[in-house]
Amino acid sequence: TLNDSFIILDEAQNTSPEQMQMFLTRLGFGSKIVVTGDVTQVDLPREQASGLIQVQNILGSLDGVAFVRFGHEDVVRHKLVQRIVEAYRKHAEETGTQRRK
Repeated sequence: TLNDSFIILDEAQNTSPEQMQMFLTRLGFGSKIVVTGDVTQVDLPREQASGLIQVQNILGSLDGVAFVRFGHEDVVRHKLVQRIVEAYRKHAEETGTQRRK
């Protein structure tokens, strides 16, 4: 248990559901947890569920839990990167290769 702490989990798209649960249940009194990740950049084997994707379904309506989602318009890198991200999103949608959310 981590009390009086600010805890960040980065690249959470590559956690398993079990790892995500283990991490989130370490929250102690006076602490905050921030989980970051990009569900379009999951590096897990396709048959392995992403803890970040699954946690949204499990905790999405839980009081005290909030999710902030960014889109291609939020990319602050080179302008071409926005178009690349959008092209990959469209391709995944058209080919049915996007991961289940």
